[in-house]
Amino acid sequence: MARYQVGIQTEARILEATREMLAEVGLEGTTLKAICDRAGIQAGSFYNLFDSKEEAVLRVVREAIRAVDPHPDGEGTDTVDDLVDAYIAFLTEEPELARIYVQIAISSGTADSAVGSRFLHHHGERVRRFADAMHRAQPGPTTETSTADAEVLIGALDGLAFRWALDPVFDFAAHARLAAGRFGGIPDARV
Repeated sequence: MARYQVGIQTEARILEATREMLAEVGLEGTTLKAICDRAGIQAGSFYNLFDSKEEAVLRVVREAIRAVDPHPDGEGTDTVDDLVDAYIAFLTEEPELARIYVQIAISSGTADSAVGSRFLHHHGERVRRFADAMHRAQPGPTTETSTADAEVLIGALDGLAFRWALDPVFDFAAHARLAAGRFGGIPDARV
């Protein structure tokens, strides 16, 4: 039992060190060595828990996303507005991590198949949740139509996030709500 607790504590130290390094020096400055030094561990301990630096970074980002998720367990009660607001909250409450998420999605997602697979899985879950919320709001369209509408809306939100990552003064929230109103198929979306 003690070894298990040590592993949990080591994992927590690694994640905290990764979070701190990302906030202080960004993705490029967050090296495996810097994470290990900050966490007070050897690289072997790191690799016992994570396959790569990117895996630790993605875990930190995933935890930040989960923190603003209206229903982290995907209970099927989200509205499109809830999901768009969660996206907005992630960008506004965790701007450094949000920029890193966009950066990794664009650069590492295409160069590293494991990272790309994680992003595709996360994207698929978001599409499912958005499509479910759209279908519950307007039950007439087919599931396939709701899924296609969700892909369009998420594509618009991701494109707006990319713009925001390049131009921090860009008003992502206003444009995200506009996209929800235009592409979300939800007539009462806040604009």
